Amino acid sequence: MNSEPTSPDDSPFRSEPSARDHAPQFVLPLVARIEKGGPPARTDALETAARAVLAILGDERSAGEGEWAQVMRDWQDARIRKVVRRARGAEWRRAEALPGITVTGKAAEVRVFPPVPLDGWPKDLARLQVSGTDLDDPEPPLDADPAVPVLWLNPGLEMSAGKAMAQAGHGAQLAWWELSDEARAAWRDAGHPLAVRSADPDRWRELTASGLPLVRDAGFTEIAPGSATVVADHRPLGRTGFKHLR
Repeated sequence: MNSEPTSPDDSPFRSEPSARDHAPQFVLPLVARIEKGGPPARTDALETAARAVLAILGDERSAGEGEWAQVMRDWQDARIRKVVRRARGAEWRRAEALPGITVTGKAAEVRVFPPVPLDGWPKDLARLQVSGTDLDDPEPPLDADPAVPVLWLNPGLEMSAGKAMAQAGHGAQLAWWELSDEARAAWRDAGHPLAVRSADPDRWRELTASGLPLVRDAGFTEIAPGSATVVADHRPLGRTGFKHLR
């Protein structure tokens, strides 16, 4: 089975019913470490979640005959669902004991796990809360580095940090699918540098008409089906100048 959409009409992010809805449905769990005393900044958490998705996509265990390869293919052949939960203290330590990958940002920590059936979450992940991931940026984020991909958020949508983390992960995944094997390897070797920023309204209109990868949410939570949430500007990865980031 194909692990990547073959056309816009087959996108795993479109809200209309498709053949993907008839496949067994899986979800990619992400757990953000949010301690009471020192939660991460919102943008840091979003960027770290996006990099966590890329980490598992590019991991050798997700390819070929790797131990996660089959479930990764099954997940990508159906709807691409991601759910972000929060953990602290002993909850986080239990989550870290499960197979997965922990990615760190400036202060954020996000652990990503191989996909699980919608109704088959491991007990130590199923008990974690989805709510409580409301995070803020103490200061406005700096302008994005023009040498790295930018995941642009729709300025007209209000999303919890957890929802936005999942959407940023969707955008990163679409950018990954657009790349050659060589560009993917360069991005992976550089540590998947990227930025997540909210576009201003005029810029957002330009981005959505640009032909760049666009995430349209299926509407399972928080926002209306078909809402455009993220545009992935992966173009810096196609420039020879990106190689200096290795």
